[in-house]
Amino acid sequence: MIFDTQTLIAMFGLIGAVIIGGALMAGPAERTGLPGLAVFLLLGLVLGPFGLGLVNMTLDDPFLRVVSTLSLVLVLFTDAMTLDLGEVRRNKTLAALILGPGTLLAAFGLAGAAWWLLDLPLVAAIILGAAVASTDPVVLRGMLQGSGMPPRMHLALRLESGMNDVLLLPIVMIALAFGIAGGTPSAGTLVSLLVSLFLLGPLAGIFVGVASVRLLVLVRDRFGVRREYESLYVIGVALAAFAAAEALGGSGFLAAFAAGLVVSSLDVELCDCFLEYGQVTAEMALLFTYVLLGTSPIWSGLGVIGPAALLFVAIVLLVRLPIFAVALGSVGLTVRERLTLGWYGPRGLGALLLALLAVFGDLPDGERVVALASLVVLVSVALQGGWPLLRRRRRTPSGAPAPVLASPQRPTEGELIPLMPASGQIEAIPLMPAPGLPERMNLEQLRLHQSRGEQVVLIDVRTERSYRATETMADGSLRVPPDRAVATLKAHGVPSEAWVVAYCT
Repeated sequence: MIFDTQTLIAMFGLIGAVIIGGALMAGPAERTGLPGLAVFLLLGLVLGPFGLGLVNMTLDDPFLRVVSTLSLVLVLFTDAMTLDLGEVRRNKTLAALILGPGTLLAAFGLAGAAWWLLDLPLVAAIILGAAVASTDPVVLRGMLQGSGMPPRMHLALRLESGMNDVLLLPIVMIALAFGIAGGTPSAGTLVSLLVSLFLLGPLAGIFVGVASVRLLVLVRDRFGVRREYESLYVIGVALAAFAAAEALGGSGFLAAFAAGLVVSSLDVELCDCFLEYGQVTAEMALLFTYVLLGTSPIWSGLGVIGPAALLFVAIVLLVRLPIFAVALGSVGLTVRERLTLGWYGPRGLGALLLALLAVFGDLPDGERVVALASLVVLVSVALQGGWPLLRRRRRTPSGAPAPVLASPQRPTEGELIPLMPASGQIEAIPLMPAPGLPERMNLEQLRLHQSRGEQVVLIDVRTERSYRATETMADGSLRVPPDRAVATLKAHGVPSEAWVVAYCT
């Protein structure tokens, strides 16, 4: 891609379209079960050479390499930030089974299938197998909307989506070293690669993470830092960790993951700030990558359609079912629950980014690896990403009227109404407040509602990690996990007409 004025204008327009589209699609995607990622792939198709011809992105485009590298850094960093090491330790058996048989066995099994069915060289088959074993947390979150899945199953999927990419990346990098060497690389090359992956990269990430947290705490304690700026600060930490590791000859990707683990472990408040604000920024960058891939590269998967390729796709989508059914038999899950977990493994951007490393590493079969991974992602987004929509249609009787939402009433001055977002978190906020009134409920407003004889329920919706950091709660409040807020309130018999006031700090 040549950067001239017209290209710059087109890129600004593309970024604007992604931000606007991401904001507008968030609500409809959650309510209808429509896979939002499919919309951005189609947007790329419209803008690409098969549509308006405004953007033409090829696999060897340097801009695609920059954006893909940034996206993989953000994917790994976000995985680490959402990972709770205490939760992993408490559920180490489940984590080991999910990541051992569930991820590694699936990766090597799929590599064998690719080598046998698709006649790929062994190195390319291993890279493809590792790439398509990666599950996508963004598509997964859409699949889980309204699924009614028990908390332990949610936990299993959260552990897998948070850790599988960091397990699969070294497999891809080591296989790529063999492919570039055209055989077994020298002992020095292997040692250098292993040091880069497992020593220099993580150490650089740990150093940057620790230094960044201490610096922020110093400034925060003395001057204060707004939460939205803390979230952007965290994204800066990810990029700094990547750059530091690459400058030292280490793996910037593993450095980003290590930095995320350090931040999430040392500073719970900073981690929560990222999850509140920064994660949205990161996801916008990932959606931008989807649009770029949707202009042309991902549709290369349609060019490799054939009996062997379709059989391979079916194996990719179904291989987890028997593995999970057998491997998770000792953790107290029913066969149905284990099979359900096996199905909830959508492929998405992580698979494409890992496959693109083969092209960026000049692997002879790199483009074919990307095409096959693209076919897997397209089918997965359509079938697994569209699963909530199919489930919703199956549950809604034919001809049944659509649910009617109550028309909003304009509140009186200072009055609050309860708001229940699709995420399940509940908070009381003022709707169209009069000028000068605070946007959040303060103690005086809380006492005012109580003095009127209205039932006010104060709930603590801090994340589990924040709650464990300090279990001190407001007097009379109810502890409600944010991802199960509605169900918990119903279980405690909170009437629907009560005021529900939530706090999360």
